[in-house]
Amino acid sequence: MQSGERNHPLRPSAAEARRPLPLPLAGEGWGEGVARWTAGGSLRLALAAAMCFGATGCASVKEASQSIQQAMTPAAAGNAALPPAAAITTPDAQPPVSPDAQQAFDHARRALRAGRTDEAERAFRTLTQSHPDLGGPHANLGVIHRQAGKLPEAVAALEKAVALSPRQPLYFNQLGVTYRQAGQFAKAREAYDQALALDPNYADATLNLAILHDLYLWDGQRALALYDRYLALSPAGDATVTKWVADLKNRKQHVGMLTRKEKE
Repeated sequence: MQSGERNHPLRPSAAEARRPLPLPLAGEGWGEGVARWTAGGSLRLALAAAMCFGATGCASVKEASQSIQQAMTPAAAGNAALPPAAAITTPDAQPPVSPDAQQAFDHARRALRAGRTDEAERAFRTLTQSHPDLGGPHANLGVIHRQAGKLPEAVAALEKAVALSPRQPLYFNQLGVTYRQAGQFAKAREAYDQALALDPNYADATLNLAILHDLYLWDGQRALALYDRYLALSPAGDATVTKWVADLKNRKQHVGMLTRKEKE
């Protein structure tokens, strides 16, 4: 059992991510899906976002759209520093991406959508060699590696993606998911924090950070605040998370009663 992980009948990694679907190259239109499970009477089970791209049938928590031109933009030199926490704004105008890069990415994306993972992996890997300044191919490779259980390779690929595209919250969320699965909880927290610094209204990253604090960092107070924030970002509500909040509050009350009964 990983350090800090609670004893749960199902390991959280079982619900962490579904079949990977294409991530944007740097800021392309995207939506996030969250897989939720229940087991053993428990209402909260660790989960994290797996990407749903376009009309894939995944339940979407939040959808945002940006042009593919922005998506495929290479990272500017010296752009490794993250901006201060603020809502996402319209990016500055960027130079166009070559048609061959877009064509290659579209091919890899179609292969991944169709479940041809090996073909998609080869195509994304080729893109990382022919267009090393694009973060998206590395991010997609990271998700593919994670789905295959190759966590060191997944971490390396996603770290490269965020280095190349440091303004893409989607990549930081995926990096947080991967760090969490690798048992690197402090790094997972930092990655989720970076995602939220770039997009304070990123619901999935908010929920993932709440679960991290709840199940792995054992910080119920912070988890409650983040769950409440996630629910505020979910106009349609989320009955499961609402039950998690009630369960966590009841647990805190129970601990308080036990403490008052404690004999010295």
